[in-house]
Amino acid sequence: MDYKQELITTIHDFGCDINELELKLIDLTKETKTVVLIPALYEEIKRPALHIIRQELGKCQFVQTVIICVYAKTIEEYRETVQFFQSLPQKTYILWENGQRITNILECLRAKDLDLMRYKGKGKAVWLGLGLATLAGEAIALHDADIITYDKSYPLKLLYPLVEKEFGIAFNKAYYARIGENSRNLNGRAVRLFVTPLLSALTDMFGYQNYLRYLNAFRYPLSGEFALNSDLALNIRIPANWGLEIGLLAEVYRNVAEKRISQIDLGIFDHKHQKIGKSTNEGLQKMCLDILRSLFRTLTETEQVIITRDHIHALRIKYRREAQDYTRQYSLDARFNGLSYDRHQEEVIIEIFQQVIGESGEYFFADPSGALIPDWTRALAVMPDLREQLQKAVDEDSQV
Repeated sequence: MDYKQELITTIHDFGCDINELELKLIDLTKETKTVVLIPALYEEIKRPALHIIRQELGKCQFVQTVIICVYAKTIEEYRETVQFFQSLPQKTYILWENGQRITNILECLRAKDLDLMRYKGKGKAVWLGLGLATLAGEAIALHDADIITYDKSYPLKLLYPLVEKEFGIAFNKAYYARIGENSRNLNGRAVRLFVTPLLSALTDMFGYQNYLRYLNAFRYPLSGEFALNSDLALNIRIPANWGLEIGLLAEVYRNVAEKRISQIDLGIFDHKHQKIGKSTNEGLQKMCLDILRSLFRTLTETEQVIITRDHIHALRIKYRREAQDYTRQYSLDARFNGLSYDRHQEEVIIEIFQQVIGESGEYFFADPSGALIPDWTRALAVMPDLREQLQKAVDEDSQV
């Protein structure tokens, strides 16, 4: 059995009693309020995953508030989203992130020289949602809207280590096995074929760096499921590109002592899959490009590592060797477990990712600062009642 612990605390599932934990968590949440935050596109209410999530969330007596940050193109789409979540027993807020009322608030911020209008995508949704969530509760769990295998144990496992004050945890991240539920494939290509061998190659190149050791301690560093306390939510910058998950870990690294960080086992997990993409402007190629830019930036900021073009050339070579070695191990693991595994296709993807490394380096040299939304404490310094204004906008939108 796996008991392994590293730089951060790993909370294994050794057959924990979910029902017993649920009763304890319900009791604990009498004192500590909890929130589940879900960034979503309108289109996802048409897909099976979000129907499952809604059904399971309805069973979660330990969740007091649910916040959905939705991108809807029309008032009709927004209304349909509100109606979709009306059945939830919790207090539920539908934040229309691109609606006119929210846009007006952000325009006021821009007039005060804090321009958040230029940020798009999931990062903006997460930033807005966290502001509202910190008004509603102390422990905030965030997850995506496309989880096929979702059940009530997911928010329970994310929230419990934060709500149990004796643990002293400020940030808890999920890890899991990405196994296709129907096709029985070994999924998680961006982690398996890019991030894992990349971290090994970077460690070979730059030696012991605490930040690399920290990232290596996470078993699934790209998981979009995590929980954090409200104080941390107000003090971290949210990445506004496809490197959100790895960039968020960098912010946690800067703001939280390692002993207050944990990861927890969600078991077998699956969600919607990204395509590789035809260029570094789309799909997993875009994701990996932004991930590496975030890694370069954080190594420079926190570890005083100087990145040169010679490093980029060497990294491409080392990465490919490391990744090819991992494919042998993945192949054996998959075959033993009766999983589908196309080793040739995996090597083709590695060759594509190798090219991404070169382009990512050039982007980093051109703009080493990256795309980070300023933290909430700065926004509140500009507009102290900003969260209350968001709350009012959400309430007024819901009456439309």
